[in-house]
Amino acid sequence: MKKITLFTALLFSLSFLNHATAQLRKVPAEVTEAFKEKYPDTKNVEWKDKIASFQVNYEMGGIRYESKFSSKGEWLQTEKTVAEDALPAEVKEGYSKSKFTSWELKSVAQVESKDNGIQYRLFVRKSGVEKKYLYFDSTGKLVKDAITI
Repeated sequence: MKKITLFTALLFSLSFLNHATAQLRKVPAEVTEAFKEKYPDTKNVEWKDKIASFQVNYEMGGIRYESKFSSKGEWLQTEKTVAEDALPAEVKEGYSKSKFTSWELKSVAQVESKDNGIQYRLFVRKSGVEKKYLYFDSTGKLVKDAITI
């Protein structure tokens, strides 16, 4: 029994070591060039391979951003965290009139995407158990609510 336990622990350790040292794909030049062209004045740039896209976290003007680009260099979306009081009045009103107004508002992000323009994503929680992302357009219309895990 000790041999099986030791063997299992050894296999687990080796698989973890292999996963920890795995190399990411190299970020294609098309992607880095598209990023530099769209956001030329950035600092603390960190790339992540998301398999279907590349994510880049960076600072610009003292604010943290996260953007996604396709492997061909096409910009997909950019988001930044914003304060609740920085939400447009229309979005605040839309949230206050929604069925989620009694839920606890945990965080807010401005999400700009190529397909949906600018939206505001509100992370809300009810009773510490139910969690949702609410997406509002700039007019305050709730366009999507999604369950989070």
